[in-house]
Amino acid sequence: MSDLFGENTKPVKAGKDNRPLSEKLRPQHLSEIIGQEQLLAKGAPIYEMVQNQSLSSMILWGPPGVGKTTIARLLAKEAGYEFLPISAVFSGVADLKKAFETAQTYQKMGKRTLLFVDEIHRFNRAQQDGFLPYVESGLVTLVGATTENPSFELNSALLSRARVFVLNALDEIALNQLLDRAEVHFNQENAFENDARAALIALCDGDGRYLLNLAGEILALNKGDKITAEQVLKFAQKKP
Repeated sequence: MSDLFGENTKPVKAGKDNRPLSEKLRPQHLSEIIGQEQLLAKGAPIYEMVQNQSLSSMILWGPPGVGKTTIARLLAKEAGYEFLPISAVFSGVADLKKAFETAQTYQKMGKRTLLFVDEIHRFNRAQQDGFLPYVESGLVTLVGATTENPSFELNSALLSRARVFVLNALDEIALNQLLDRAEVHFNQENAFENDARAALIALCDGDGRYLLNLAGEILALNKGDKITAEQVLKFAQKKP
């Protein structure tokens, strides 16, 4: 596999599906999510909400790449809600107004709305207050995702109307399972040597999205040989 990271490696032609591997392998059911058993296992809070087909507003707090967005999407799908996503990074008052108008349209059709707000801590206090009447009235079930401590970043009034669930960084067992999925996707089972697996897992620091995307880039270039830790580290250093 001397040409995997060598100067003579030919560029990979773009295929029809250029999404990163983490998006290609995004779970389609809550049962497929790796990690977060404290929330998703039988008897756990989110599991029971889905079983009852009734969701409470909630804040998903955890580091990047642990499944916050995926959980929100699948909550809507499996509990029978319309999924309405916005990002606090790119959205303003006009976007929020439009989202609530859409939710009102769904309500008139007899449908429930899950409003997913990514990076919710980036909304200022006044914008956060804007959610209150719509959450209070039940027009939307709010699911906010944040990497910051909600106690410091979110209004107490909003927190009093939502449950806070903590998502953990993925442990070594979970990350190995994700790496198995990546190898199967490329039909390259056991492509990574044990030391290479350990190096890759150490690099991602509990971030499943980073692990899948980095592993996907490496496996896409692999010619079918065993991948070593040295090659993993060399490739990772080339990332911007």
